[in-house]
Amino acid sequence: LIPEFIGRIPVIATLNELTQEDLIKVLKEPKNAIIKQYQALFELDGMDLEFTDEALHEIARMAEEKGVGARGLRGIIENIMLPLQYELPAKNDIEKCIITKEFIEGKEDVTLELIKKTPLKK
Repeated sequence: LIPEFIGRIPVIATLNELTQEDLIKVLKEPKNAIIKQYQALFELDGMDLEFTDEALHEIARMAEEKGVGARGLRGIIENIMLPLQYELPAKNDIEKCIITKEFIEGKEDVTLELIKKTPLKK
């Protein structure tokens, strides 16, 4: 068959929706995964960023509930992380920021681990 002719035939493909496990893999596994991008961004400010497994499941559940799939994950995470991106860099005593399911649900504040200061010896 002639390629020009084949290009004119409409092709319809159906895709299965991603499961929560698939969405979590999209968040964590690719080389340029969203979670890795935010970890690198926070590392520039001298902080470690960690997402609990429950938090990742909650993000995936929200995406599944909204029906946005993998493309909508970035928007969900941006809404969660935006306030932290403005507040945390101003604080110099934070070593680690842990995102929990409760923080995503709005029930608790973000979990922060502070830098342990050792007293100066004279």
